[in-house]
Amino acid sequence: MLICGVKVTHDGSVALIENGRLITSVEIEKLDNRSRYTDLTDTALIARVLAGHGLSPTDVDTFVVDGWGYGGPSEVVTQADESPLTLTVAPYREDNLQDDSLAVYRFEGLRVGAKEYPYHSYHHTTGHIMSAYCTSPFAARREPAFVVVWDGGVLPRGYLVRPHGAVENLGPIFGLIGNVYATFAMHFAPFRPEDLGVPTDQLPYQQLSVPGKVMAYVAKGVVRPDLCRVFDEIYRDELDISLDFATTFSRSFLSRTARMTVRPEDALASMQHWLGERLVESLREMRALLPNSPASLCFAGGCALNIKWNSRIRASGVFDEVYIPPFPNDSGSAIGAACAEWTRSTGTPDLAWSVYSGPALAYGKYDGDGYGYTRRPLDVEGLAALLHLTGEPVVALHGAAELGPRALGNRSIVAPATQPGMKDRLNHIKGREAYRPVSPICLVDQAPEVFDPGTPDPFMLFDHRVRPAWIDRIPAVLHLDNSARLQTVDPATNPVLGALLSAYHRLSGVPVLCNTSANLHGSGFFPDVPSALRWGRSRYVWSDGWLWERPADQRDIPTPSEGNAV
Repeated sequence: MLICGVKVTHDGSVALIENGRLITSVEIEKLDNRSRYTDLTDTALIARVLAGHGLSPTDVDTFVVDGWGYGGPSEVVTQADESPLTLTVAPYREDNLQDDSLAVYRFEGLRVGAKEYPYHSYHHTTGHIMSAYCTSPFAARREPAFVVVWDGGVLPRGYLVRPHGAVENLGPIFGLIGNVYATFAMHFAPFRPEDLGVPTDQLPYQQLSVPGKVMAYVAKGVVRPDLCRVFDEIYRDELDISLDFATTFSRSFLSRTARMTVRPEDALASMQHWLGERLVESLREMRALLPNSPASLCFAGGCALNIKWNSRIRASGVFDEVYIPPFPNDSGSAIGAACAEWTRSTGTPDLAWSVYSGPALAYGKYDGDGYGYTRRPLDVEGLAALLHLTGEPVVALHGAAELGPRALGNRSIVAPATQPGMKDRLNHIKGREAYRPVSPICLVDQAPEVFDPGTPDPFMLFDHRVRPAWIDRIPAVLHLDNSARLQTVDPATNPVLGALLSAYHRLSGVPVLCNTSANLHGSGFFPDVPSALRWGRSRYVWSDGWLWERPADQRDIPTPSEGNAV
C-alpha cells in the first residue's frame, strides 16, 4: 500500500509511506532554495516528489490531504500545472470529545498532472497526533501513550493513543491557544511588526519565525514574579477561548503594567516561564485524572519546538519518558496525514522511518571549478583535519536532508567550538541576530561527560547545560544563560557525522563541533552544492568526499551590522 500525504498550507510538504515504511517527506521549502514555511504552490510538486523515487501518481493507492479551517470541512487553494485548484479538506480539529479523531473525510478532485484523483483528509490535529505517536518508541514497543498537541491554532489538547491506533480524546488541558506566545512577543521590540520590517502580507509567515527567536532572546531577560502574577490575573479575569484572545491578553498586560518599568526581555522571559509552569501543571492534572494510565508522553504541534518547555516537562517527573518528533510543527503534517491513513487502514500505527528521509542532494553540473572555488578530493578524516588546523567553518552537504526545521548534520555549517568568537562569526555569515545561539553536536557516548544531563537528544529538542570543566573549552556553543541546544550523534544513524566527530576528537581532544543550518537567509536548506557556492559566505564547502575552497576575502570579516541582522 502506497500512501501519499500532502500538506497544502504553510510548511507545505509531501510524504510517501509504503507498507508502513517512510520513503520520504519533502518540505517544499527544501526544494530550489524556496522561502521558509512556503505552501505547496502546485500539485506538480507532488508528481516531482514521486518521480524522484521512480513513481508516478497512478502508483499511489491513497492520497491524503491535511485538514485545515474551522467549523466543518473547509477549502485550501493551490494550483495544478499553474491552473487554480481548490480542495475541500477536513476541519482543523474535532468539535466534541465524542468525535472520532481518526474520522476520515472523503473527497474528489485532486488534480495531479492530467488526471484527477479521489483523496482522503483528516483533522489537522490528527496529523500531529499520528506523526508523533507513530514515530515514537512507544508505538514501536506497542505501548499506549499520552499525546498532547499544542500549536498556533488550538488549545493544548490531550489524547490517549492505544497500541492498535485507537485514539481517546481527553479535550483541552488549559485555555491558551498556542498563538499567544508569538502574538505577545510581537507587542515588544525587537519583534514588533515595525521592527521586523516586512510587508503586511508577509507578516503571517514572518510570525512563524518569531517563536524560535524569542526562545533565544529571553536569555537576555530575567523572570519576574510580579509579571507572572499579572499573567495569572489576566487569565483569571479575562480568559476567552478564541484566536483573538492572544491580542487581548497582550494589550491587557501592557495596560496593567503601564506604570511599571518593564524591559521587553524581562516581559518575554517571564511569559515563557509562566506558560511553561502552566503547561507542566496541566499535564500533571491530566495524568492524575487517569491514575492507571501510561507513563509516556508524546508532545507535538509548533509549541513542542520550545526546548525550555520540553526540558521542563522532562524534568518534572510527570512522565517517565517524553518523546518529541523532529518535525513537531507543521513540517510533519504530511507525514501525520499519511500515518493517520495507514493506522486507520491497518490498525498498526508503528512506522519504520529515519530522520534523514528528506530530499536527496541534487547533483548538477559542478564537477569543476566555479564561483571562485576550486575543487579537490577530501575524505572525512581530511575534513576533520581542516576544521582542526584552520579553525574555519565548513558547509557540509551529504545524503538525504533532515526532516523538520533543524539541521542535524546533513545540511549544516560545522565549525570548531573552541573559539570564543565562532558564534558571532557564524551569526555574521548567516546574517542572524547576535543573540542567536549555535548548537553543539557531540557523539552520544561522549555527551554525558560534556553536558548535563547529556542524555540522548538526536533531534536537538531539549535544553542541556555545559559542565563546568568544559565551559572554557567549548565557548562557541554556550548560550547567554550557559545552556546549549545539544544534538547527540549515533554513528549507526549518521555514519558520516559520527566519523567526522570521532576524527576531530582524536585530533583536538574535543568531541564537540558547532552546528547550524546551511541555507540562504529566509530559505530552506541548500538543495545542492552550487547553491552554497553561489552564496559564497564560507571559504569551504564539503560534499561526499570533495572540498570546494576559495581564498579568504572581505566576506569572511564580521561586521557589527551584519551580526545583528534580522
